[in-house]
Amino acid sequence: MTRASATPPSQRDGGAPLLVGLTFDLRSEYLARGFSEEETAELDQIGTIDAIDETLLALGHCTERIGHVEDLAAALLAGRRWDLVFNVCEGLFGMGREAMVPALLDHYRISYTFSDPLTLAVSLHKGMAKHVVRGAGIPTPDFAVVEDVAQAGHVVLSLPLFVKPVAEGTGKGVSAASIVGRRSDLAPRCAELLERFRQPVLVETLCPGRELTVGILGTGPAASAIGTLEVHLLADAEAGVYSYVNKERCEELVRYALAPAADPVVREAEAIALSAWRALGCRDGGRVDLRCDAQGRPQFLEVNPLAGLHPEHSDLPILCTLAGLPYRELLGRIVDSARERVGAGPKVPVECAS
Repeated sequence: MTRASATPPSQRDGGAPLLVGLTFDLRSEYLARGFSEEETAELDQIGTIDAIDETLLALGHCTERIGHVEDLAAALLAGRRWDLVFNVCEGLFGMGREAMVPALLDHYRISYTFSDPLTLAVSLHKGMAKHVVRGAGIPTPDFAVVEDVAQAGHVVLSLPLFVKPVAEGTGKGVSAASIVGRRSDLAPRCAELLERFRQPVLVETLCPGRELTVGILGTGPAASAIGTLEVHLLADAEAGVYSYVNKERCEELVRYALAPAADPVVREAEAIALSAWRALGCRDGGRVDLRCDAQGRPQFLEVNPLAGLHPEHSDLPILCTLAGLPYRELLGRIVDSARERVGAGPKVPVECAS
């Protein structure tokens, strides 16, 4: 359904609204198909899609809810087109699951927000992302990728270690048991994750210090850090780890604080995050997660080029709120970045319904 707000288009859009398609994966839809809460943890609640839709309308655009990758494929085959697609599809299957929607849109030469298929696929595989950033001279903990249990016996990294699935988000597979202090415990922990998630396991030297996430808007040289969120675990949280449980119950287990911009560690973290963002080719908006090592130096952990956008629950909007950047401005700047990259303007004839 195509909709538009009754308010005039924003100045940022030059007075010309775009027809913006929305691609997304609804968690409720996959739960109804029989997938588990954990399997669907990265997918969006309807409230997130409502918030994105309503905000784009408030910015003066017309919107059309498309849905997941299969819905997009059917719509494209039926001849539907959009000036821009606001893509938050995470997918469920395979290492290329986040890349499928952008790949389809590239084939049909339709512009979209956020990163391209290559960046999304490389970034999803945390080991590949760490190879890229390490090759660019960016500090990241020493690591190994374990593809079978036998390989765990050959890991020679210094203890303690941190173990997690190589291609999951939202803390899936991360718990207090992810911290491995004895070498004899590494193989059993890897075996458990290999069996449970059916993908390789990332093993890295544990960084025991501050947990930071840097919000970034823009692309390439135009990208900038908008602030750094520091994660503080409360008394009832799983200790020492920003885990799946802690993320799912963040309102009661986590306190978020905007880290002081003048803090030298924060300045260094933001410089590292920007370097990683550019090295991986990320676009428009997202997050880079870091943690300080035993010497207090920030280290790149992973990048999220498809960051969650729930206004109150997701890390990037939480950070923006604390930094004084309203949700509407966040989404407006993401759309601005995409339009500036591709020169997107109104191309699709559409009569926006009021």
